[in-house]
Amino acid sequence: MRTQYDYLIVGAGFFGCSFSQQMTACGKSCLVLDRRSHVAGNAHCEEIESIRVHQYGPHIFHTSDAEVWAYVNQYATFNHFVNAPIAIYQDEVYNLPFNMNTFAKLWNIHTPRQAKAIIAEQTAEYSAETPANLEQQAIRMVGRDIYEKLIRGYTEKQWGRPCTKLPPSIIRRLPLRFTYNNNYFNDIYQGIPIGGYDEMAWKMLTGADVLLGTDYADFIRKHPHIAVKTIYSGAIDEFFGFRFGHLEYRTIKLKHEIMDCDNWQGNAVVNYTDQAVPFTRIIEHKHFEFGTQPKTVISREYPCEWKPGMEPYYPIRDEKNVGLYRQYAALVKETPSVIFGGRLGTFQYDDMDKIIRIALDAAKTELVTREP
Repeated sequence: MRTQYDYLIVGAGFFGCSFSQQMTACGKSCLVLDRRSHVAGNAHCEEIESIRVHQYGPHIFHTSDAEVWAYVNQYATFNHFVNAPIAIYQDEVYNLPFNMNTFAKLWNIHTPRQAKAIIAEQTAEYSAETPANLEQQAIRMVGRDIYEKLIRGYTEKQWGRPCTKLPPSIIRRLPLRFTYNNNYFNDIYQGIPIGGYDEMAWKMLTGADVLLGTDYADFIRKHPHIAVKTIYSGAIDEFFGFRFGHLEYRTIKLKHEIMDCDNWQGNAVVNYTDQAVPFTRIIEHKHFEFGTQPKTVISREYPCEWKPGMEPYYPIRDEKNVGLYRQYAALVKETPSVIFGGRLGTFQYDDMDKIIRIALDAAKTELVTREP
């Protein structure tokens, strides 16, 4: 480790990895810290029974950003996995996203015209009102049948609150697809990196020094002048010592289980939308990479309330927390030696491709504006 670097990068997720790669490629020195024992952030995988298991839940790379796709393909070759989850409601099985396969099963119809007529009739229930909560917003967008069977239970488990107590803004869009197409994403590019996300992240970190299992606050107290500038993708409220209080998140608990069979559920992701089932979904990891191992590994996902010290997953962007975040964001303007990014640094849940795009743009701006 040097005595000083151009950049101290806090967090070895894909924001930090992308920023580090851009800087080292331009001859800048970078030290990357992560308090966890691995790189790749929440995309980290570990091998169990020769199967790469997504330790923080499934991560499928998808994007329509051709520049980002070309960028990540410098560090990984992607397979042709297509995300086509299914949903189980009681003893019924439905395709996701909501498409003609879903509608045919729900209503015993087979044409887009029939599906649109039923949806139009059901969405009229709240069509003339401004939705007051998530339930009204969902029914206004997709109708009561889809809401009751495929949205309500899953959403209430995910957020730990009745849909009537959740803001309508949580559901920004609920796409209805009037084709028999089960591909969950509309993006042009999609897949899983062959070799895993960790291998991809390590390639991006080539040229940087990396310290894992290292807490930023402890480290910076011992090395206050280690870098000219800091790139911070940890929790923004933690950086400022929780001056205004804790930002709130939802978290999940994943329970991994080795199954003594070669195929447990026939799909990578199966959602359970009935409120009576305590978990939201089961992930069968081998299907992400078309595995043929004799055993399989499944993970049941249980959403739960987040408390300080637990792993934060989904920012709760309600009025209270958004107001709190704005207070912290005002402090960012007073801290020009630090660039905040990533899911925790901006209190914003973004897909991996968006995180990488933001990091590339931030690096470009930094290289242009920083004095030589």
